[in-house]
Amino acid sequence: MADAPCLTHPSAAVVVMRLYIAQGAPNSVKAIANLEAICKEHLPEGFEIEIIDVLEFPLRALADGILVTPSLSKVSPFPAAQIIGDLSNRSSVLVALGLVP
Repeated sequence: MADAPCLTHPSAAVVVMRLYIAQGAPNSVKAIANLEAICKEHLPEGFEIEIIDVLEFPLRALADGILVTPSLSKVSPFPAAQIIGDLSNRSSVLVALGLVP
């Protein structure tokens, strides 16, 4: 089984996320683009995104409790958070990532 792709921009204060997608689905494509844009703008100190295609890794998605795509899970730093959808609502994504009070 191949590893899921990972987009990394390393540094000392890295925010680690997992984005669960259904490859090629319009909302998944939008979620990838939206998350990359948000991270480049708001996380200059570093981020890591693991993209997991639930069609390719269905057991991983089930084990992680993912029932809907696209779903974003913030793994670290704590507190962990989860958001569902194409991530077009920037304010909700920023709150979930802990980037705004």
